[in-house]
Amino acid sequence: MATGKLVSKKPQVLSSAIVYQGKVFGIRRDEVIEPTGVRTTREMITHPGSVVVLPVLPDGRILLIQQYRYAARQFLWELVAGRMDEGETPIEGAARELKEETGYHAKRLKIFLEFFPTPGFLEEKMYLLLAEGLTPGKAEPDEDEKIMARAYTRKQLEEMLRKGKLRDAKTIAGVLYYLRFLAR
Repeated sequence: MATGKLVSKKPQVLSSAIVYQGKVFGIRRDEVIEPTGVRTTREMITHPGSVVVLPVLPDGRILLIQQYRYAARQFLWELVAGRMDEGETPIEGAARELKEETGYHAKRLKIFLEFFPTPGFLEEKMYLLLAEGLTPGKAEPDEDEKIMARAYTRKQLEEMLRKGKLRDAKTIAGVLYYLRFLAR
């Protein structure tokens, strides 16, 4: 096990170059001296951050969506989620994504968890929000999104977790946290 004293609180960036920039993410190569004093090259995926919404219906059921995920090559049950637009707060992004993907409007949106899904090479920060006081509306998904929504009881979600039916990491994290710390 390596031990060491922290040299500084922030890395010193010696050089930085954008290798690729797409619509969803970018790739940047940085030469840095890390807080531990190590000089190294880091290739980072840049991302503006995303929101994950856990919608609680008035009867206590949780709304999940199912959509095809090309990278996983399968349909997955997930919480509502999406990339934050430039200048958008997590609350604004969550309200937008909830409306787009399910049609619901939330009276209350509250951040209950913030995390980095893959901090070794991805700069994305995820905000998990609880959505309550839901009223239905018409969904407005993106052109490439074919989404089905379904509500589940806490017991059904526990069973899905136990049987490995939830395979999306942000959904597993959000549902487990909710069931353990927030569910009444």
